[in-house]
Amino acid sequence: MHPQNLGTAIIQVVGQSDDGLSVEALQRTFPDVARRTLQRYLARLSSDGKLVPVGRARARVYRLSTPADRAAAETGRAAPAIPLSAEGEEIRRLVRRPIEQRMPLGYAREFLADYVPNRTAYLPGALREQLHRSGRSPVTDRYAGTYARQILNRLLIDLSWSSSRLEGNTYNRLDTQNLIEFGREAEGKDRLEAQMILNHKAAIEMLVDQAQEIGFDRYTVQNLHALLADNLLPEAAAGGRIRHIEVGIGNSVFHPLAIPQQIEEYFDLLLGKAAAIEDPFEQVFFVMAQLPYLQPFDDVNKRVSRLAANIPLIKQNLAPLSFVDVPRDEYIEGTLGVYELNRIELLRDVFVWAYERSCRRFTVIRDVLPEPDQLRLRYRGLLQRVIGEIVTTGVRRDDVDAIKRSVQRRVAPEELDEVVALVVNELHQLHEGNIARYRLRPSQFREWVAAQRDV
Repeated sequence: MHPQNLGTAIIQVVGQSDDGLSVEALQRTFPDVARRTLQRYLARLSSDGKLVPVGRARARVYRLSTPADRAAAETGRAAPAIPLSAEGEEIRRLVRRPIEQRMPLGYAREFLADYVPNRTAYLPGALREQLHRSGRSPVTDRYAGTYARQILNRLLIDLSWSSSRLEGNTYNRLDTQNLIEFGREAEGKDRLEAQMILNHKAAIEMLVDQAQEIGFDRYTVQNLHALLADNLLPEAAAGGRIRHIEVGIGNSVFHPLAIPQQIEEYFDLLLGKAAAIEDPFEQVFFVMAQLPYLQPFDDVNKRVSRLAANIPLIKQNLAPLSFVDVPRDEYIEGTLGVYELNRIELLRDVFVWAYERSCRRFTVIRDVLPEPDQLRLRYRGLLQRVIGEIVTTGVRRDDVDAIKRSVQRRVAPEELDEVVALVVNELHQLHEGNIARYRLRPSQFREWVAAQRDV
């Protein structure tokens, strides 16, 4: 390739990647270009402001620069990655002050107590209407969770990846896809990062599988926490349990409630108010703001709030909130604005930007989706139960007679053969990356796979 064209070619290739590309990935694209030459061009393009290096050493990738990146380079200050309101800019400035200039404070009970569902509004009416237009799906008249099931594969990857990234997880989107779809952990990564992503996957599957039953109640939110916190807390029993210890917030002067009885009281009050809100987008944002502020669990509170925020969207067949590309700094600072100032404007700016972006991503796949398999939708719960039974009882995946016996009492005779075929197909597609949807443990799956080979 002529040297004058190499820079242009690099920019075009990098621009096709959502997550950016490493030197190694670019070398595979340009095998005839020496590594030193490639590095020299990347340095020049970064210096010219056309590319932005992200990460360090072997983890470094290059992505296209944005107007915010270029503004930051010109001013020497970190520019917000999303457009902020004047109120959002003010909150951002206040929470960025040195910690010694911020006044220590505790949980303000009136912030929750004074919120009156359907009278108080964090989101103005015009903004809610805008979000309804953006989030409308083609299946709004179907039963709860239909749309989420149609886009489940994309939702599992996008939401698991982006929510984990907001916690500092270093898996990129491709790493996340390989882990979720094939059970392959990324080399050189901490196993806790894989655990965090798989926990997200299990929690999202619970929300979608139980779309008609979930809500802002103790069962849903505490079980969300148990799934998201699985194998990540020092005390295993703390998963799903309301907090009875004191916790601190890093880089903040906010001190959450410490008395267990009060935490319980305000947790129930929070859930009751959330459930009473009629508009789904007001529900979403109320939970995003109030649940982390209360800190009802020992840890993992923000993750719970991000997934719980999707409850009304899943139930009403609206586009979900995936948090893809949400800038971590603005999200954290918006949350700090709630903690330290009881002000929601910066977090609201982040939420609106994030939801509009999520809608655009899901619209791309929504427009090419085929009609869902009605038989599969109708027997989704049955498939889950039967496959779990087959694996745990050791039935072979090619034992059609045994599979038929386990199904025939539960389906209409005229649909028996089709359902059996569905079950057999699912059994042949089982792997460690998707067994959670059938409530199977890795040890159970491995034992079943080994038995297939032994016969």
